[in-house]
Amino acid sequence: MFSLKKVEKNYRDWIKSPFDSKTINSVKKLRKNNLKNFQDSFYKDLSFGTGGMRGIMGEGPNRVNKYSFGKNTQGISNYINGNQKNDKKSVVIAYDSRHNSKSLAEIVANVFSANGIKVFLFSSLRPTPVLSYALTKLKCTCGIVLTASHNPPEYNGYKVYWSDGGQIVPPLDKKLIFEINKVKYLDINFQKQKKLIDIIDKKIDDSFVLDSIKNAKIGNSNRVKFKIVFTSIHGTSNVIGPRVLREAGYSNLLVVKEQSIPDGNFSTVKSPNPEEEDSLKMAKDLAVKNDSDMFIGTDPDADRLGVGIKIDLKKYYILNGNELMVILTNFLLSKKKLNRSCFIASTIVSTPILKKMANVFKVKYKESLTGFKWIGKMIKDYPKNQFIGGGEESYGYLVGNFVRDKDAITSSLLACELGSECKEKNETIFNYLIDCYIRFGFYKEKLISIEKRGIAGQNEINDIMKKLRKSNVQHLAGNKIKYVYDYKTSIKTNLVSRKKSKLKLPKSDVLIFESENGTRAAIRPSGTEPKIKFYFSVNTKLIERKDYFKKNIMLENKINELTSQFNF
Repeated sequence: MFSLKKVEKNYRDWIKSPFDSKTINSVKKLRKNNLKNFQDSFYKDLSFGTGGMRGIMGEGPNRVNKYSFGKNTQGISNYINGNQKNDKKSVVIAYDSRHNSKSLAEIVANVFSANGIKVFLFSSLRPTPVLSYALTKLKCTCGIVLTASHNPPEYNGYKVYWSDGGQIVPPLDKKLIFEINKVKYLDINFQKQKKLIDIIDKKIDDSFVLDSIKNAKIGNSNRVKFKIVFTSIHGTSNVIGPRVLREAGYSNLLVVKEQSIPDGNFSTVKSPNPEEEDSLKMAKDLAVKNDSDMFIGTDPDADRLGVGIKIDLKKYYILNGNELMVILTNFLLSKKKLNRSCFIASTIVSTPILKKMANVFKVKYKESLTGFKWIGKMIKDYPKNQFIGGGEESYGYLVGNFVRDKDAITSSLLACELGSECKEKNETIFNYLIDCYIRFGFYKEKLISIEKRGIAGQNEINDIMKKLRKSNVQHLAGNKIKYVYDYKTSIKTNLVSRKKSKLKLPKSDVLIFESENGTRAAIRPSGTEPKIKFYFSVNTKLIERKDYFKKNIMLENKINELTSQFNF
């Protein structure tokens, strides 16, 4: 809730000790010259969402800066020191190519060391999956990666991982936030203890490469013949992604040189987000020029990937997150030795196909809230079950359990394994996808994200969710609604029988409408961005490949009906 009194109180706090003179001058200048930005910067404290802390860089409690990250780190340090033996207190820190990532990572390392905690700091930028891997390899208590994933250049962030290699989850997240909230800016200890900071790189890289190949090199084909274009979109994956592919046997690999250089401005794209086709244009152009079979692009911290596949002479199709998840999971299940203890996983807003796939392959299916930390938690919570693979619609996928967050590096190799094998059989990945639809049902999904920035934007998002909960929606694109899932209240309502039941997943601000024929509309505010997201899913039966395009048009029309119905 916006309060001018709180803005003024926060302002008065930030123009005196312990804040340095540079910060104080910047704050005073901001108040004088840009009142709207000043109020957005000071009306609240930047908080943790589904992916940790993420926000716009600048001065103030609602911005990413030395003091907001210092406060987080001091709180986490206090928790570690209160709950961990001295000889087991250690953290590993990685960072991506964003502005100030390196300097902020060094500040975080300084605060941990100042509190007597051993620090392993990567010598240069590294992907998020490598951070997750290093955490378990080095047997650290905690891991931090400085990244804002695919957000615009003005953003940066701070993701917290724990000893299992996964992101923090309940009840630990609340315990850490409690400690962080107790910290006053005066309490932050920035005094670096150099002897407690070790710089790491090659040994972890080498080990990660070997394990990545071990988990994803499962195909049976002539890999040299498969032609690939790879781009890091100015991020971290160029450090290790091409190396994994080449050492797995894919020597026919081209890297987009202009985008291989780390660049916090992401100067060649509007957004470094592989969900957006424009971000993959240079990779696609190079693929067309060289008649490549596939092009791959990752976001700045290399946990998400976009994949373009060749479907005809010089013609390519960019897979969405659900399509990629379907083909990778089906490929894994068809190659792995399976038993009843194996499981695959996805989220409540992703395609329902994986649930059907699990039934056919006779493995377990587990479903979580949005946010890959929940899939990582599943692996930890069910140690007797073997995790095969799984993902979410937002271009994130995980192969095996050697990493505990979405992993664009290993997933890239798996995509190449599938593509190479299809080529060996004189087939295409596109036809492979269609065959999955024939076998499991033809589902088509669409995501619409609406950005609402600042105080006014947050209020708008809250109002939309309130309106939807109060509305009496009865149909989805002409199909009668049967179920309403409200994860904020943890109640599932059957609109036909009027029976209510308890939802088992943790509470979250997510609302899902589902019709009798499986048409779905899911709505939730983003936990990491100033956005509200709408997820639409429609389906039909598909008997033969030749019917795909006709059925696809029909489903697209249904999707359009849904989007007009939820026009905010």
